[in-house]
Amino acid sequence: MDQSRFIAHLVMAYVFMFWTCYVLKNEYERVATMRLRFLASEKRRPDQFTVLVRNIPPDPDESVSELVEHFFLVNHPDHYLKHQTVYNANKLADLVEKKKKMRNWLDYYQNKFERKSKRPTTKTGFLGCFGSEVDAIDHCKSEIEKIGKEEAEERIKVMKDPKSIMPAAFVSFRSRWGAAVCAQTQQTSNPTLWLTEWAPEPRDVYWSNLSIPFVSLTVRRLIIGVAFFFLNFFYVIPIAFVQTLANLEGIEKALPFLKPLIES
Repeated sequence: MDQSRFIAHLVMAYVFMFWTCYVLKNEYERVATMRLRFLASEKRRPDQFTVLVRNIPPDPDESVSELVEHFFLVNHPDHYLKHQTVYNANKLADLVEKKKKMRNWLDYYQNKFERKSKRPTTKTGFLGCFGSEVDAIDHCKSEIEKIGKEEAEERIKVMKDPKSIMPAAFVSFRSRWGAAVCAQTQQTSNPTLWLTEWAPEPRDVYWSNLSIPFVSLTVRRLIIGVAFFFLNFFYVIPIAFVQTLANLEGIEKALPFLKPLIES
């Protein structure tokens, strides 16, 4: 009788186990199907076909652009579409941001002029508080024109200067499959070269970091990790000491000379 009960228990345990696995299998298939339908119905985005490539090794015979094109035509001939090398254009970005701010000020002064029918003025010195007083609208227009010329000159300089080219590029593929294969596989026998990952949105990229070598980036992460460990370790000691002084008994034990004052 006991043996039959034990066998019945095992049989029911296996029944429930197989039933649970069957339900989970159907549920995961349903979720996977829904996700595939969502991806199929979604509008195509450039980042779905683009991969960020970093740590491109230098070649004395080819430029970075030619090297990237040659590498992917050889290793991904059926899926490679085009690429865009990354330029160090930090100064150009600053000029663009400065021009954007001046346009905002121009809109502000023009709206102010329309409301009050009196041309606003500003000072050309620090924070608009010092210097000679000039017409604000004309000043903003002249500054925008001046920055526009500097922006055009800087753009030409960046495009022509080979030192402005970073060892990184955005590579686009003909299909999502090609981009996924490239983003998730090692490209060469050296794991520190031709590093690939899914291309993030432009606003999520810290552009100056793209030129940092892989080894240097790894060392920096290690230093930050060690510094974080010691910071937390030595932070615990004063916290524990202060915690012991959180009550009067702890203060009496740590600082006996204060005992008369505490008891009084």
